[in-house]
Amino acid sequence: MIRLIIAVFTLFYLSNLKAEMVEKIVITGNERVSNETIKVYGDIEVNKNISESELNKIVNNLYSTNFFRDVSVKIESKTLFITISEYPVINQLIVLGEPNKNISNQIKKLIFLKEKKSFIKSNLSKDVATIKKLYSALGYNFAKINTKSKKIDESSLDLIIEIERGNQTKISSIDFIGNNSIRSKRLRDVIASEEDKFWKIISKNTNFSENLVNLDKRLLENYYKSVGYYDVKVSSGAVEITNKDKNAKIVYSIDEGKRYFIKKISTKVDKVFDKKIFFPLNDVFKEYVGSYYSPFKVKKLLEEVDRLIDANNLQFVEHNVQEVVEGDNINIIFNIFEGEKNLVERINITGNNITNEEVIRGELILDEGDPFIKLNLDKSISEIKARRIFKNVDYEVLEGSKKNLKVININVEEQPTGEISAGAGIGTSGGTFAFSIKENNWLGEGKLVAFDVQLDEESLAGQLSFVNPNYNFLGNSLNYSVSSEKNDKPDQGYENSIISSSVGTSFEQFKNVDVSLGVAASYDDLRTENSASAALKKQKGTFSELAIKYGASFDKRDRAFMPTDGSIIKFNQELPIYADKPFISNTFSSSIYKPLGEDIIGATKFYLSTINSIGDEDVRLSKRKGLSSYRLRGFEQNKVGPVDGSDHVGGNYAAAINLETNLPNLLPESSNTDVGLFLDIGNIWGVDYDSSIDDSNKIRSSTGIAASWLSPLGPMTFVLSQNITKADTDETQSFSFNLGTTF
Repeated sequence: MIRLIIAVFTLFYLSNLKAEMVEKIVITGNERVSNETIKVYGDIEVNKNISESELNKIVNNLYSTNFFRDVSVKIESKTLFITISEYPVINQLIVLGEPNKNISNQIKKLIFLKEKKSFIKSNLSKDVATIKKLYSALGYNFAKINTKSKKIDESSLDLIIEIERGNQTKISSIDFIGNNSIRSKRLRDVIASEEDKFWKIISKNTNFSENLVNLDKRLLENYYKSVGYYDVKVSSGAVEITNKDKNAKIVYSIDEGKRYFIKKISTKVDKVFDKKIFFPLNDVFKEYVGSYYSPFKVKKLLEEVDRLIDANNLQFVEHNVQEVVEGDNINIIFNIFEGEKNLVERINITGNNITNEEVIRGELILDEGDPFIKLNLDKSISEIKARRIFKNVDYEVLEGSKKNLKVININVEEQPTGEISAGAGIGTSGGTFAFSIKENNWLGEGKLVAFDVQLDEESLAGQLSFVNPNYNFLGNSLNYSVSSEKNDKPDQGYENSIISSSVGTSFEQFKNVDVSLGVAASYDDLRTENSASAALKKQKGTFSELAIKYGASFDKRDRAFMPTDGSIIKFNQELPIYADKPFISNTFSSSIYKPLGEDIIGATKFYLSTINSIGDEDVRLSKRKGLSSYRLRGFEQNKVGPVDGSDHVGGNYAAAINLETNLPNLLPESSNTDVGLFLDIGNIWGVDYDSSIDDSNKIRSSTGIAASWLSPLGPMTFVLSQNITKADTDETQSFSFNLGTTF
C-alpha cells in the first residue's frame, strides 16, 4: 500500500515538474471563432500552472469542437501560444440530379455535412455511403454519388452533391426453397415484394431493396409461426442482379422445422386470488387442445384471461405465458400472479398536432391517480387505435417521482382522415350515380361528419350524418343524421318528398354484443296526378311520424375488414311513438365466414326485412321494403318486386341470400387485389294496399364476379353480373364500380 502511494505521488510530481505559469494567452489563425469562444472550449485560464498533460487536453478539447482542422500549442516566457486553422463553413449545400424535392430534402437531413456547419472532409465518405443506402432503399442500387466543393473565400465554400440515380432495379422473379408444406403461391401473398409485371406498373414493391428483403423475411417467419412452425428460419439464399442494373432475382431459403401442436393448456394461479374465478377458462382451452400451435392463438387465450380479470375487477394482476416443448407438442401454462401495487402519477400525450387531447383522454380506461393496471393500459391503447384517426399509437411507462408511481407517455402519429368515394352503375333504365365525402376527425375533435348523394333519372337523395364517439352525457357515441329524398315520376303520375332525421347511441353491452337505441322523425309529402293509379291516389297527402329504433349485433368475426372466419348477427326493430299510419318494422341479417381450403374463404349471408301495418291502415309507399344492389347484384336498386303500372313500389317483405367465395388462383399473384365469385338470390313481395298490383313471387337470382383493387388512388371495386332468373318487369344492372380515396 505504501509503495502504491509513493508511486502515485512520484507520477504526480513528475507530471507537474515541467508545469509553467501562464500569464498571457496569444491566439492566432482564427477568423470566425472568437478568442473567448476558444478559451471556453479549451478550458484555458491565465495565472495558472499548465503542464504537458494539460496542453494535450487543450488540444483535444479544441479538436472535439469540429471547428478546427489543425491546432498547435506551446508555452514560451509565460505566454501560451495557440495557433489554429479553421475548417471552412458550408455556405450552400446543393443537390443536383435528383428531380424529387422531397428526396433532396431528405438527403440534406440525413447527412452530417449541413449548411452553416463546418466542412469536415472525413465526414464526406460517410455521407456518400448514407446517400447510397437511401437510394438503395428506393430501388436505385447502382446510383453514382459525386461530390465537389466550390471555394467562395478562405473561410467558406459551397458543397455540391451530384447524383446519377440510374435505373431502378426491378424484381424479375421471386422463388422459395425448402417450403415443403406451404405452396409458393401462398408465400408470395404473404411477402411485400412483388415480381415486376406490366399490370403492376404503379406498384412500389416491384423495386428491389435490401430493406424490402429483410421485411419479407420477417413476414414469412411470422406467417409460418402463425400456422404452427415454431422453429422456422428464413434467409435470402441468393440475390442475383442481372442485366447490369435492371433486374433482380430473389431466392428465399426456408427451414420450416417441425409443426407443433398444442397438447395441454393450464393455469397456475397465485394463492392470493380465488382459483374458481379462472375455472371458465377450461372450456375455452378445450377448443384449442389438439390444434396446431400459433402465437395468435396464445394471444386470443390471453384476451380470455384478461376478460376474466376485468369482469371480476381484479387489481394489480400480472400474467405471463410459459411454453414447454415436448417433441412435436407444446404445453402452454398461463401464470397469474399479484404484481406491484403501483399508481398512475401522470399521463403525457404527444404527437396530436390536429386532434384535441381530450379526444385521446376520452378513450383511456385509467386516469391519473388510478391503480396502474397494464391490462387497462393495453385496452386504452386499443380503443385509441380503434378511432382510425391515427396511423400509429405508441406508449412507454416510466418511473414516477416516488416509488410505486408510474408515468405513462403516449405518442400518436396522425394520418389523413378524410374519405371521398364515387360509384356508378349501368342498367336497363339508364345509369345510377353515388357520391360520398367523409371526415373522421372533424375540427380535431374525433367526430365524424359525412355527406352522401345518390341519384338516377327519377330520384335524388342526400344525407348528412354526424357521429360523436364520446358524447359526454351518455359516455357512449351519439349518432345524428338528417336526410332528404325526392322522387319525380311523371310516367306514373306522382312525386313525393321525404325529410327525415334521427338521433341515437350505441354501446357494447357484453363481449362481442353491441346495442343501439334511438328515435327517428320523418315528414312525407305524396302528390298525385290524374294519371296515377287508384292505389297511389289513395295514399296522397302528408304524413308525419316519430318512432323508436333499437337493435343489437353479435360479432364473432376474426376481423372486421375482409374476415376469414367467424360470424356476425344483427337485429333491428322500429316501433311508432306517433304516426299517421302506424307500423312495425323488423330487420335481421347474418354473415358466416369459413375457410374452405388454403387461401379460399367462403361466405354465406342472409337478409330479411319486414314491415306491417298496425291496425287497418296500409303501409305507406315510402316505408315499403326494397333490396339494394349490394344485396341483389345484377339488379338496379329497389327495381324488383311488386309493380304498380310500370313503377316498382316495394313490398312488405324483402329477403336475400348471398353465397360468395374468393378465387386465389384466378389472377397472377397480387397482395392488393381480391377476386371472387358470387351467387345472389332474393325477392320482394307482399302488397297490402291494392290487390290489382302485380305481386309476382318469382325468385330473382344472379351470378357474377367481383374484383377489389387497392389502387394508388384508393380502393376500387368492380362488379360484373349476369341474371339467372328475373321477372319481366325487373330492371337489371350488369356492371357497377366504386372508387374511394383519402385526404
